[in-house]
Amino acid sequence: MTRSLATLTDLVGAVRQAVDVRTGWTETADLVAEQLRAHLPGPEILTPEQRLGQPDRVACHLLHAESDGAFSLLGLVWRPGQTTRIHDHITWCVVGVLSGVEHEELFDEALKPLGTRDNSPGEVGGFAPPGDIHRIRNVGDEIAVSLHIYGTDITRVGSSARRYYD
Repeated sequence: MTRSLATLTDLVGAVRQAVDVRTGWTETADLVAEQLRAHLPGPEILTPEQRLGQPDRVACHLLHAESDGAFSLLGLVWRPGQTTRIHDHITWCVVGVLSGVEHEELFDEALKPLGTRDNSPGEVGGFAPPGDIHRIRNVGDEIAVSLHIYGTDITRVGSSARRYYD
C-alpha cells in the first residue's frame, strides 16, 4: 500500500468516527476538522497529472464517497487566478490546504464583505450553514491544492453549493 493510499484510508476511518458521533452540523464540522488536522495528507494524495489542474476551471477529484452518503472527500486543484463564484453550501464542510495559498472572502447574507483570510499549507477550517457564504481564489503564482470534506455524497447531489450569488 502506498503512503498516499494509507493516509487516505486512515483519514476516511477518522472522519467516519467523527461523523458517527451524530451531533449537529457545526459540531460535526469541528470534529471532522480535528481529524483532518491529525491526518492531513500532502498534495501527493493526488496523482501528478491531477495536480496539474484544468486551464478553464478549478479541478475537482473525488477521493472517497461514503457508501451511506454521510460524507465525501475531494481534492481540488486551483491554478493561479482561478476562483469560485460567491456561494454557500448544502451541508457542513471542512477544508485543509495541502499546497499553495487559498484566499477566502467571507460575506454576510446581504453580501456585505465580512473579511478575508489567506489559508496556507497545513491550515484546516470548517463551517456549517447558515453563515457560510464565501468565495475562494488562488491569488498566488503557483498551483494550490486543497482537500475538501463535505457532509454528503457529492456523487449523488452533484455539488456542495446550495446557491450562487451575483
